Amino acid sequence: MSCPSNAADSVNHSILCVAEDAVAGFHRFPFRTIAGRCGVAEDIVIERLKAMLAAGTIRRVRQTLLSTSLAQGALIAWKVPQERLESAYAWLRDNDPFTGHVVLRECSNPAAPGADYRLWTTLKVPTGYGSVAEHNNLLMHLIGAADWVALPVVGMFALGVGHTRRAGLRPGDKLPQLPAMQCPTSPQLSEQEWAVLLSLKESLQPEEFIPCPWELRAAALGISCEEYCRIAESLDSRKVIGRFATFLDHQRRESNRSTGTGAAGLFHWSVPAGMEERAGAECGRHICMTHCYWRSGGEKFGGAQIMGVVHAPTREEVLAHKAAIDSHLAACGIPVLHTAVFWSLKAEIRPSEISPLKYSEWRNTISNYR
Repeated sequence: MSCPSNAADSVNHSILCVAEDAVAGFHRFPFRTIAGRCGVAEDIVIERLKAMLAAGTIRRVRQTLLSTSLAQGALIAWKVPQERLESAYAWLRDNDPFTGHVVLRECSNPAAPGADYRLWTTLKVPTGYGSVAEHNNLLMHLIGAADWVALPVVGMFALGVGHTRRAGLRPGDKLPQLPAMQCPTSPQLSEQEWAVLLSLKESLQPEEFIPCPWELRAAALGISCEEYCRIAESLDSRKVIGRFATFLDHQRRESNRSTGTGAAGLFHWSVPAGMEERAGAECGRHICMTHCYWRSGGEKFGGAQIMGVVHAPTREEVLAHKAAIDSHLAACGIPVLHTAVFWSLKAEIRPSEISPLKYSEWRNTISNYR
């Protein structure tokens, strides 16, 4: 029997294989695009995504941005005393909208470099409103951290959650071609472009599950839908738009069962200097990798430069994917000088705020916590 709100339902599975991460860029009629690619009628796509959102099967549907090009940012590793880990996690989750992902991790090898950095976050600081270092030094005192390390992006090879389409992958499954490395840019945006961009990134509300979900947002900004979409398409051409994406709630057991997301590992690899781009591309072409980046600043983590995430039903299956990637690197003649796995124990996954105005407001109010 068909179940409109269950991720494992055959119709929903077909929709999610596309809707999670396969709709790159901006689309005036995103549900029509999903429908065309999954073979399900547009009105059914809208009905099913809306039902899954209402039931909590999916957390949100939104237009993502390539925020590495819109703000200073980095992956942040925090060293926090054991007795303060939970409170630090909760404080960042509840009080810092510019901290996006908040994850508690444990290293598979307690003696590995950086194993004592247990709290990991993503951070975006709007350009011109301070630095990553200033922001982290402020947070450090507020959460009681002993140290932090910033790991900014040099290049990106894979970014697309897509758990549904990845379910059932075999270790070693790869893209036929190497992904091109994408580097952060710094486009200059007008006030109106910022207004459209910040409007675009907000999660869709139930009343926006219509063929063109941008109509109400254009009206709220006092411009026509045609002008709104024209600006969004211009922003897309400047490589600051990510995907129109659906995010499953992986805390729900039915979502875990249907997409195989019971375990997640953050992989680190250190390779010889000069081989980072090639190594990142060879790792990122493995379809199991939802994220794969070349990052700088990994000296405290054994010199790691290539970092990425893999999800699977069990840790054993995550490790099988890693073993396949390691074997592939060896076959390509890429030496691995150091590698490690940091397991995800607990996570709050959300987009980082990037609004300059909201950053100023946050800095004014955060003084209450000091």
